[in-house]
Amino acid sequence: MKLLEHQAKKIFLDYGIRIPRGELVDSAIKAREVANGLGAVAIKAQLPVGGRGKAGGIQFADSSDDAEMVARGLLGTEIRGVEVKRLLVEEKLDFSDELYLGVVVDRRSRSYMVLASREGGVDIEEVASTTPERIVRHAVDPVFGLRDYHCRRVAGLLGYSGKEMFSLASVIERLYRVAWEMDAELTEINPLALTPEGFVALDARLNIDDNALFRHPDIVEALRLGGSSDLSPREREARDLGLTYVELDGDIGIVGNGAGLTMATLDTVALHGGRPANFLDLGGGASAEMIEAGVSFVMGDSRVKAVFVNILGGITRCDDIARGLVMARSRMGTEKPLVVRLVGTNEEEGRRLLESQGIPTLETMEEAADRVVSFMGGV
Repeated sequence: MKLLEHQAKKIFLDYGIRIPRGELVDSAIKAREVANGLGAVAIKAQLPVGGRGKAGGIQFADSSDDAEMVARGLLGTEIRGVEVKRLLVEEKLDFSDELYLGVVVDRRSRSYMVLASREGGVDIEEVASTTPERIVRHAVDPVFGLRDYHCRRVAGLLGYSGKEMFSLASVIERLYRVAWEMDAELTEINPLALTPEGFVALDARLNIDDNALFRHPDIVEALRLGGSSDLSPREREARDLGLTYVELDGDIGIVGNGAGLTMATLDTVALHGGRPANFLDLGGGASAEMIEAGVSFVMGDSRVKAVFVNILGGITRCDDIARGLVMARSRMGTEKPLVVRLVGTNEEEGRRLLESQGIPTLETMEEAADRVVSFMGGV
């Protein structure tokens, strides 16, 4: 679950991490009222997408009149395909330095990883690609945990000493507690600003593991009552259907079983020159009805021009997959090309069922990816 900036900041504040004064608004008049009490403000679209600033979703205003005008220009517009319905209006702060600070899940070390850099306000991926030496990394031992001296070491490696080092170490420790106690996959402040009053989180990201939401019913209920738009409309619809789905920006629908296989399918399609429109993982043991629901959902996306179904049958039987695919195509009545690769339990029966309905199957992922991409030239 991706929390919006204002939601993440509220949790950060509960853990003692300072944030700018501000308020969430849904109208230009309210933006004016908030700015009237704060002076110069930053006005931020509250969206579940990255790159808001580059897309014009973060703007500044020096007066309440300007704030009203900016808010009027933002509300109701679309940024990266998502409508702007609410804005965070918060004080614009003066700062002498800005940092990147994050706690992420590191699959290689199988632990949380603290990442920190003096290159705040810049995409950390860009820093990692161009100047990786500017990133300080600390893998947290899952048994021993993150200790005070670890935090001080990270702050020291960033070049801080004395009072500022201890202050930054405290922020690092608090951010780690957020990640640990909230079952977060990503906890991030970018930038973390050094102001005359201390370190302040100017931005905030917090992604909670969906599998751990049962431990946080208060957050789930608060987001539901608040009409949270943490997901795109199609991602919300998929969640309601019980599908593991992420919306991407391409035109080839992807359906797989297992996160690893589905990710590999995305990569193989991209390698062959295609652009995936989504990530949809059916998981293990999916019934024919679940296959039908997932494939129908992807086919129903107006952006999707062709669909690639890649299944490795184990608990999920290939004949069940085949029946679900036949039901989905019959239900949707679509002429969109459907490319299928089936391998595993009851593979021969699954292939027979599909071919009897005029749906060809391919043996390798590479062949299937090449085939689905080849369709795009004539669609």
